[in-house]
Amino acid sequence: MTSTQPLTPASLNPAPTVLEVPTSVGPARVHLRRARGSRGVLLLGHGAGPSITTTDLIATTEAAVGAGWAVALVEQPWLVAGGRVAARPPILDTAWVSVAAALRARGGALATARGPWLVAGRSAGARVACRTALSVGADAVLCLSFPLHPPGKPESSRAQELAGALADGLPVSVVQGERDPFGTPAEVLAAVSLPPTRMYAVPGTHTIPRGSASAVGAAITEVLRGIPG
Repeated sequence: MTSTQPLTPASLNPAPTVLEVPTSVGPARVHLRRARGSRGVLLLGHGAGPSITTTDLIATTEAAVGAGWAVALVEQPWLVAGGRVAARPPILDTAWVSVAAALRARGGALATARGPWLVAGRSAGARVACRTALSVGADAVLCLSFPLHPPGKPESSRAQELAGALADGLPVSVVQGERDPFGTPAEVLAAVSLPPTRMYAVPGTHTIPRGSASAVGAAITEVLRGIPG
């Protein structure tokens, strides 16, 4: 792992430490923010869009650090390479698992971190978190804007990915836009056996607007409170 210059916005204060992590599918970046008396670790992934600065990712990071969690925001190799289109799921999963292993390995940036590990992601990143939760030794899963199905195609459901994490016995929480065309909160609840108390509906569509940042932050704070330490 090598350090590089931070790419996250100035609103993330103090600025994160940015590490480059080699993987078999290209180098990834980790934007690491530590908190005093770390309550746990939040491993956070972005979506298929070429951005790590969406409203929900920033709000989630700020809420978690404020609650005493270390946050590792993972920038996938395709984005580090300047790509505009996300890599295929197997490649995303490979990179994610490799980064998690590097962070936890002896001498890794989070090797001595205490507390539970919460894996999380936005959209495509939420799917990655669900598919790989057991592989990375997660204690819980958090999905931001889970893409249950392509817009207008409910028959092409990805519910099995969300259901798989639940079947593994992991607590799963979902923060979903009230009008998300990829699946409303009601659709997600109807598709999987997710306890209603773990669904957090916030104003917005699949892209959460800036005005909903506080709602996302409040939801994340509640999610973190419910994870045993």
